[in-house]
Amino acid sequence: MAEEADQAAGAPMVSTRAVSTVVYLVLLALAALLGFDNWRTGNAWEADGPQAGYFPFYLSVLLGGASLVGLLGNLRSGSGTGEGFVTREQFSRVLQVFVPTLLFCLLMQILGLYVASFLLVTGFMWIIGHIALWKSLLTGLLFSLIMFITFDIAFDVIMPKGPLEAAFGY
Repeated sequence: MAEEADQAAGAPMVSTRAVSTVVYLVLLALAALLGFDNWRTGNAWEADGPQAGYFPFYLSVLLGGASLVGLLGNLRSGSGTGEGFVTREQFSRVLQVFVPTLLFCLLMQILGLYVASFLLVTGFMWIIGHIALWKSLLTGLLFSLIMFITFDIAFDVIMPKGPLEAAFGY
């Protein structure tokens, strides 16, 4: 049973060819969107010089062309068919960083930069790093405090603040 779980964790979730195909398609769609928008803005050469979308339009054409060449080459060659792009274990490690970072971005909008940073640093140290809770809390607090003193007090940089800073008059 444990051997099957180990094999499942090491088995590829998706092939390199599938990921390459999706990336080429996303880049092609982005090139089409940017090309259309820059064409709409104006991509001609006027008497006084290029319109605003002239250079970005042709960069979009280059991006689209490169994406098409890569996509067709990927589909024709069949390269990377059996190669795994990421295993379940690798993907879970990526999610261990991605999910807290996404939550940090969302919480920063509500709680402000410093409280969200405190939660992120403390959470990473305690949950992922398996460091003692008191050390994690102390490090998160000191980190957030040093950031606050550096940016808000020393350099007077406006940072996103939440209700805690408002309670202290900042």
